[in-house]
Amino acid sequence: MQFSESWLRQYVNPSLDSDALGHALTMAGLEVEEQHSVAPAFNKVVVAQILSAEQHPDADRLRVCKVDAGTGQELQIVCGAPNARAGIKIPCAMVGAELPPAEVGGKPFVIKVGKLRGVESQGMLCSGRELGLGDDHEGILELPTDAPVGEDIRQYLDLDDQIFVIKLTPNKADCLSLLGVAREVSAITGAALCTPKWNVPVAAIDEKRKVTVENKELCGRFAGRVIRGVNPQAKTPDWIVKRLSRAGQRSISALVDLSNYVMLEMGQPTHVFDIDKLEGNITVRWAKAGEKLELLNEQTVTLQGPDSAGKLQDAGVVADQKGPVALAGIMGGNHCAVSDDTKNIYVEAAYWLPSAIQGRARRFNFSTDAAHRFERGVDPQNTVNCLEYLSALILEVCGGQAGPVDDQILNVPERKPVKMRLARAEKVIGIPLTKDIVADVFKRLGFEFKQEDDTFVVNPPSYRFDIEIEEDLIEEVARMYGFENIPDQPPVAALKMSAKNEAKRGIHLLRQRLALQGYQEVVNFGFTDLESEQKLTGATDQDVIAVLNPIANQYGVMRSTLWGGLLSNLKSNLNRGAGRVRLFETGRVFKRDSSTQDEAGKVSGFVQPQKIGGMAYGTFVPEQWANAARAVDFFDVKGDLERVLDPLRIVTEAAQHPALHPGRSAKVFLVASKGRIDIGWIGELHPGLQQAYELPQAPVLFELELESIRHLGLPVPQELSKFPAVQRDLAVVVKQSVSAQSLLDAMAASKQNFVCAIELFDEFKPKAGSSSMAEDEKSLAFRVTLLNPAETLQDAQIDAVMSALLGAVEKKCAARLR
Repeated sequence: MQFSESWLRQYVNPSLDSDALGHALTMAGLEVEEQHSVAPAFNKVVVAQILSAEQHPDADRLRVCKVDAGTGQELQIVCGAPNARAGIKIPCAMVGAELPPAEVGGKPFVIKVGKLRGVESQGMLCSGRELGLGDDHEGILELPTDAPVGEDIRQYLDLDDQIFVIKLTPNKADCLSLLGVAREVSAITGAALCTPKWNVPVAAIDEKRKVTVENKELCGRFAGRVIRGVNPQAKTPDWIVKRLSRAGQRSISALVDLSNYVMLEMGQPTHVFDIDKLEGNITVRWAKAGEKLELLNEQTVTLQGPDSAGKLQDAGVVADQKGPVALAGIMGGNHCAVSDDTKNIYVEAAYWLPSAIQGRARRFNFSTDAAHRFERGVDPQNTVNCLEYLSALILEVCGGQAGPVDDQILNVPERKPVKMRLARAEKVIGIPLTKDIVADVFKRLGFEFKQEDDTFVVNPPSYRFDIEIEEDLIEEVARMYGFENIPDQPPVAALKMSAKNEAKRGIHLLRQRLALQGYQEVVNFGFTDLESEQKLTGATDQDVIAVLNPIANQYGVMRSTLWGGLLSNLKSNLNRGAGRVRLFETGRVFKRDSSTQDEAGKVSGFVQPQKIGGMAYGTFVPEQWANAARAVDFFDVKGDLERVLDPLRIVTEAAQHPALHPGRSAKVFLVASKGRIDIGWIGELHPGLQQAYELPQAPVLFELELESIRHLGLPVPQELSKFPAVQRDLAVVVKQSVSAQSLLDAMAASKQNFVCAIELFDEFKPKAGSSSMAEDEKSLAFRVTLLNPAETLQDAQIDAVMSALLGAVEKKCAARLR
């Protein structure tokens, strides 16, 4: 919100200077983002009048001007401006004047007596750009004919007036107007508030244009009136042009300027239609599919209707019998815009529901001042008042005869009372408060309230959309009390050193261990694109979780796996010349919770488990002389995981995943006391996805449940045995389809005493023609470590254990002793 200090002080004039006023606004929550004078610093520039302008004898584009600057004697100034002529009044920089520098950080430009093509010049006639008043430098700045000669130009044009630029939070829609800011200043400083005054127009003609509002969820109030016989070429008053300019608005035409002026001053956007271009009655409704509208910015938009589910997707429109003539609450159409030929107009002011405007303008890739206000909330009780104000200004400036106001109140929000407990306010703000202090705050803000013991019941004004709950009132008390007046007291709390949870491993340790294995951490968005999500998970459209308002198309759904982001990271690194990549990420994934259902039986809940995922691409080790170059494989990454998860023990079992190679993928299980726990996947990328991502080599991916691998259990101390351990080898023959892990599981399930460890140390497959084993058999050799901490193991005990282990694999795996 941008405005000039002089405009604000017309309605409220506190006894504060400009800097103090800006500080007071900032401390009340209206952050003054920028504050500066209308024009940069310069001096010795006065109002002057050109008495004569003669052609320079030696230059076609220069004129020798005789100038009256109020000094009692004529000045001779050489000027090259094309509009320099006798009789006009202009700003004149006297000898010794310092003008603003031509560039930021430069030195001021000092005016001296000099000669131009042999003719002496005793000053300089200035353009608006040379005084820092804009970019116009085509000619000297022409002043009104009644400008007093000799008066300082800064005083005459009020160039020391301060421009305030306030950065408003979205909830402060009431301050998107001069009147709203004035209300705040009055409440902050206690200065009297003077609201704008005008004479209510008297209806001189009995004419109304019929307006039908079809959708109450779009428009809550609609008011309009006919004005005939206006002069659209009337000149906008200079004081309005000056205020608009200092508020960042350029002057267009009288009718447009007056509409903009009322919006800036009162906060109510309005629109003026050329009524002779309207066909029939007016209808306010939602847009229909396929309708087109050329807007005032010369952009043609194609509107959409409801989707198949009946959900409204597009904006509302103001339409005549032929179709839309304006986007409701956003921008008018070019077809019915006022022009120099306009004679009769229809002036409209409405209350558009914020929910009907929010996000609509962004679809068309632009924003307007009207949409900015309507989507945050405009006072519905002030609609007709602002329409009357605009009508009075139009009749005063452009003339004409006004008809009666047609006002339809359809769906105005009801402001419910809000309660605030004094004790709660004291606790939240952290200062002692009294009933008198709180009552004074609410009186200054103009709130209607009543007291019930230590509770205040407030009826929020119609323009305060941000007052809905108790905390909103507490915020108002804190703002008016003054944030800088609240003592800065750090919280006092007893600190207690918590014991380290030895049974649970920290996530930072896992990240550190992965980094030690050569993996680099990445952080990706929790969103991904629909195509990647479906390819990597095999999910259907019903399974994916769509984002309602995605920031970009490639972030349209919530991720259910970390692999999509990791593959994108890999592709990005390969495009930049990397040849060997190791990446990992820890983060949440998002899935539908099948255990929760709505009344229709559809899955309605979501789960957000934490995962740790990674990938390895390129060679097993960096290029070096000691090792032959080979691509990283499944077992390399499995070994990395075993080292990272130590002392936890994992095993893998062949399985198929939509994103992984059918023959080179496996489920990962955590071996626990209660059995195996499924914790994730590991494997090479599927060849189809490798082609889709255009990867020369398939990376090896893994993804594990983070919570499962963090639990270690409490360490159990064991006494060192005084007796030696014994090792025995067991070699068995099994079918080649039988995995070594199945034999290890069978021996572990037998739960033999004295067995400390069983490790596979050899695998042998026969060559063709071997007589000892069939071609479909293989030999697996295991080393069994046995220990009795109480005494030395005897051969009989060892033989019994080994026989039991052999019996277990013979029974469960059809093995035989080699």
